[in-house]
Amino acid sequence: MKRIITTDITLKELSKNRGVALLFREKTAIAAYADSLGADAIELAPVKNLREDTIIYKTIAKNTANATLVIPVGADVADVANAWECVKDAKNARLQIEIPVSTVQMEYTYHVKAEKMLEKICTLIKAAKEVCEDVEFAALDATRADEDFLITAAKEAEACGASVISICDDAGASLPSAIGALTAKVKAAVKVPVYVQLSDKINMAVACAVAAIENGADGVKCAMAGKDALLAGEFSDAMTACGTQIDAETGINHTKIHASIDDMLSKLNHEAYEADEIVSEKKKILLDSDSTIAQVANAAAVLGYDLSDSDCGNVHKALMQVCEKKDAVGAKELEALIASSAMQAPSTYHLESYTTSSSNVSSSMSQITLKAGGEILCGVSIGDGPIDSAFRAIEQCIGHHYELDDFQVQSVTEGKEALGSALVRLRSNGKLYAGNGTSADIVAASIRAYINALNKIVFEEE
Repeated sequence: MKRIITTDITLKELSKNRGVALLFREKTAIAAYADSLGADAIELAPVKNLREDTIIYKTIAKNTANATLVIPVGADVADVANAWECVKDAKNARLQIEIPVSTVQMEYTYHVKAEKMLEKICTLIKAAKEVCEDVEFAALDATRADEDFLITAAKEAEACGASVISICDDAGASLPSAIGALTAKVKAAVKVPVYVQLSDKINMAVACAVAAIENGADGVKCAMAGKDALLAGEFSDAMTACGTQIDAETGINHTKIHASIDDMLSKLNHEAYEADEIVSEKKKILLDSDSTIAQVANAAAVLGYDLSDSDCGNVHKALMQVCEKKDAVGAKELEALIASSAMQAPSTYHLESYTTSSSNVSSSMSQITLKAGGEILCGVSIGDGPIDSAFRAIEQCIGHHYELDDFQVQSVTEGKEALGSALVRLRSNGKLYAGNGTSADIVAASIRAYINALNKIVFEEE
């Protein structure tokens, strides 16, 4: 039985169709799921933000255990080195040359005639072969191309060193019989494996995939999610049902795939999949050891902080220390660094003691005792939970209400004795002040974080 190579193109499809940026954790999660499901290869989206994408793709490369990691190199020879840098640490890496072969795409999008496009194909493949042995030529819009030119391009790509030829149905209007015939012609013209990438615009991607396999296709590209893409779950169902009839099988774990895809999608931030939503600027924050003080200041401004030059320097110093242990930090980690490093104010208010009670039959109540100078301040309040009542009690102590802009809690160690870290953002006169607190008691950590932010407000305003 012929083994059909499956390539997961989820990352590329979501990047192309959604018009929004996936989070760092979402990209790595998608790649990990594809690898665990048995995909033979995983395609990355083209590099857009060099520094950010390099960090993310290097992380994926190090954590991909089995699949070949594939990355498009772009349209210029100069882009080959950047693409290779992203995947060179992968167990198996492949550089992909994506070039349109239809007249409409070549002349009206790239403004290049057929002869020049053949030269471009050859030049890019040779440049990619200099750094990576495995190079793929993806013939974009192949179903609308002149067949003779498509065959010529495939042969030229093979002669220049391409190890895989992919036929892409970008138009999505071909019938299974047409896909099968085109696959057979390309397969007969070259000796390297031939893959197909099919569109589901007319709901016939599965049928087209089966037709391509029957006519000699060695691989099929599918996605766990994505508009108009051949879905991996549907393709797996079809191969399970009729694989024996066409004498072909895949390495996809059919019993796991549906539950895994549903689980993956439920864990991801679905805001990232709404094409009409504007991406939060916070999602674009990614700082590493190469980040400058100016970049730290810009990222802090995006989060709403107006840091002084001294504070920027302190946060940048803390960032460098963190980046010695991890590749990069995002928006939440940066906020924690700002809270712990920026404007270390003297302790105007000091926590003396607190008592809090909570149950499911009555409102929570907290008593807070603070010390300011030589004066003891005491406040008692009820609220929706122990933390809310504690914050209200602090407001009673100081006689002032500040807008709570954000509140976050996370574990910083493991086990039953884990330390909890709280981050509080208070807004005063339109300006944000962040405070953090750490304790084995999450209520205590939250109270300390609130007082930390409060002390910064008092220090600056006085």
